[in-house]
Amino acid sequence: MVDIAKEAGDAIMGVYGSVDFGVEAKADDSPVTAADIASHEAIVARLAQLTPDIPVMSEEAADISWDERKNWQQYWLIDPLDGTKEFIKRNGEFTVNIAFIDCGKAVAGVVFAPVLNKCYYGALAMGAWLTTDNLVFDLSVSEHKAPAKPRVVGSRSHVSPGLASYLAKLGPHSMTSIGSSLKFCLLAEGAAEIYPRLGLTSEWDTAAAQAVLESAGGAVINYETGLPLDYNQKENILNPYFIAMAKHWPSKQ
Repeated sequence: MVDIAKEAGDAIMGVYGSVDFGVEAKADDSPVTAADIASHEAIVARLAQLTPDIPVMSEEAADISWDERKNWQQYWLIDPLDGTKEFIKRNGEFTVNIAFIDCGKAVAGVVFAPVLNKCYYGALAMGAWLTTDNLVFDLSVSEHKAPAKPRVVGSRSHVSPGLASYLAKLGPHSMTSIGSSLKFCLLAEGAAEIYPRLGLTSEWDTAAAQAVLESAGGAVINYETGLPLDYNQKENILNPYFIAMAKHWPSKQ
């Protein structure tokens, strides 16, 4: 999975370095570039070789009927370029996300940020790691010392409508904005404690990073039910509002 994500990252960087990579709008008005497509094609081709009998759902090929999907026990869930708006801004805060889903649970995931040269990966019951500059670091939230006030991360380009009221109830805190699924990864590596997402996301936005964070000992829970986010359990592929957190902090005040 790590090798595949890095190959996709190379495909993205081939476009990122061009003078004008062009931006188009999808049906929902979200942007898409040649890099999204190049990454998608690279990942799908490799997964077809690795696990030819396991289906793939990608943000760039999501037109799969519920009648077909509801029978999936295992599948790959990918976001070939998470943070397309950050890619367009050329700020480096975008990732390749690859998750393996088993019985509705994100059991393994890779989040690769090619510009930052950081690869986060993990599998439940195995652990989680960060590789950067040929160094490998274990990720474990149990080793993080809780600060005096929680460090909160939020989206750089998508402001959650209920975030202000949540933060008011949370009390004293510090706030950092960053793009893509890197928000989850900051929790996993001990740079933040809470990521409240009180706005809409799709399942491919969260699965890989959820697997990394949960493998490091954190949690990603439904804001209303307190249960972990699950996958492919309904026809709609939108996530409920959720709170991602290191173990030190409650999900709700």
